[in-house]
Amino acid sequence: MAKLIDGKQISANVKEQVRIETEQLKEKHGIQPALAVVIVGNDPASRVYVNNKKKACELVGFKSFEYALPEDTTQEELLELVHTLNEDKNVNGILVQLPVPKQIDDKAIIQAISPEKDVDAFHAENVGQIMIGDYKFLPCTPAGVMELIDSTGVEISGKKCVVIGRSNIVGKPMAMLLLHRSGTVTICHSRTVDLPSITREADILVAAVGKANFVTGDMVKEGAVVIDVGMNRLENGKLCGDVNFAEVEPKASYITPVPGGVGPMTIAMLMKNTLTATKLQNHITD
Repeated sequence: MAKLIDGKQISANVKEQVRIETEQLKEKHGIQPALAVVIVGNDPASRVYVNNKKKACELVGFKSFEYALPEDTTQEELLELVHTLNEDKNVNGILVQLPVPKQIDDKAIIQAISPEKDVDAFHAENVGQIMIGDYKFLPCTPAGVMELIDSTGVEISGKKCVVIGRSNIVGKPMAMLLLHRSGTVTICHSRTVDLPSITREADILVAAVGKANFVTGDMVKEGAVVIDVGMNRLENGKLCGDVNFAEVEPKASYITPVPGGVGPMTIAMLMKNTLTATKLQNHITD
């Protein structure tokens, strides 16, 4: 039977550390980190995320600025706001909540954010730095997954690691982070032939495919560490992950629940990135 990896507790620990460092930053340097969050339109899930980010800012002692733009905002208007925030010395981190309405090219918006304030680490410059292992920020979800794996005490070096999913936000950077820690990494996706034969080899399995209960018990090696990044809503309204928890939990050594696993870590790592950005912009090394 697997031990549950408690994302709520681990994220609370990360946020508490950020809160302490923020307090020290205010006392020693008179600086308070500030995060600007931009939301375009009325997507209900996006509104929940934005509200959670504001609450987290309050908890750790950051200033937060919200820019709620109407659904019919043009790309030019959004680019103009991003440019203004780039130039604003009172803003340390900029986050444009995705998805944006269809008239806006999200890639153009991401590229417009200053790499120094790109606390999501989506800008091509930051992505490139992650590739070569010389990064300032890590994408929030993969960084959170690494914290969860580290909490188990399981050594990544030399382990067979399998990532299911190849998105730019989770799958690809996740594979890079495991590789930087000397894991032997395989990335699987919708065209992978005989996926179960590969996942059964994994000492560490990260599921980020976006399909409810996709990973079944017969796909998992006995004693594997299983991290479920998925967040899917079933027809009955319940949340579930990409991993069939009931089948996989008896075989795994450690497993993340959904909800309460990876989800809370994403916002905690966003707070950590914003603190890092503030220190870098102010040339503070302590």
